[in-house]
Amino acid sequence: MTKRLALFTRLLDDAAPAERFRLATQQIQHAERFGIGRAWVAQHHFRAAEGGLPSPFVFLAHVAAHTESIRLGTGVVTLTLEDPVRVAEDAVVVDLLSGGRIDLGLGSGGSPATFVPFGIEPHEKTLQYERKLAVLQAALSGGDIGGGATLYPAAGSLAQRVWQATFSAGGGTRAGVSGDGLLLSRTQPRPADAPDATLAEIQDPIIDAYLQALPAGATPRVTASRTVFVADDRDEARRYAEAGLRRAAEGLRRTGQVIPDGDLDELIRATDTHIGTPDEVAASLAADPVLARADEIAFQVHSVDAPHELVLRSIELFATVVAPALGWQAAASTPALEWSHA
Repeated sequence: MTKRLALFTRLLDDAAPAERFRLATQQIQHAERFGIGRAWVAQHHFRAAEGGLPSPFVFLAHVAAHTESIRLGTGVVTLTLEDPVRVAEDAVVVDLLSGGRIDLGLGSGGSPATFVPFGIEPHEKTLQYERKLAVLQAALSGGDIGGGATLYPAAGSLAQRVWQATFSAGGGTRAGVSGDGLLLSRTQPRPADAPDATLAEIQDPIIDAYLQALPAGATPRVTASRTVFVADDRDEARRYAEAGLRRAAEGLRRTGQVIPDGDLDELIRATDTHIGTPDEVAASLAADPVLARADEIAFQVHSVDAPHELVLRSIELFATVVAPALGWQAAASTPALEWSHA
């Protein structure tokens, strides 16, 4: 089964910011060493417990200088809070510095409190995102972005490497209409009228909407992120999951997700987490029907938040034992335009 593998990090190691950057760089290097084809980094502002990286392009330029072949993506830049022309310029510069290894993932944002310092009303989120997305698309396509100006340096093929993250079928349609890739979250809030819905019951309609909206001839690109912690010992995996998931549950509740304050198994189910030995994780992932429809699996240890050495071991076990057990390919490299428009 052709299935691309990616590492996803929110830079949440239990350390000061500079150390978080150093550890995340090592984890991406480790992923590259074991044939993982792409690394995604998430942009988060202000709350250290939710994410350690407000400036993804700066960090990716650093990582590009310390890696050789692994693709590097923003998963995501919160475009609603940014100047779209500056996003395009920064993305182009780091793409050139990395030898064309950048993929540009975009999102509209999450916590309402994040919007205030940027002078944006949370209720304007979707309108602002769609307006800025149009400007960004024009910039990347070499169009007039005002006053007769066009992007310099030019974006090359970067416009064909844009991805959109979403929690909704409407967002899936928006990504499909643009011919962009679709980024699915590791977990997401359940509808009020279906609090026990599975993640697949929520995300399958998003994929359906995306595929229906794609222009004729466009190549689908679906990446599904999942929380995965693989360990040599089951008790060790559950011990770290107990601490990490209880801490992470508080952050998920702030985004509107209903998380029960029950035992560990309830937390694992509610946060859509896959943990345990390689055999246990392989069985758990095999039971997730969304992954059969995804082109790429982006695994992240967060929110288990194990120590750095165990994150490295988890990357190794996922690439060398779990993925092969599921028949998934760990490509040594992914050409820039392999998933571009047909």
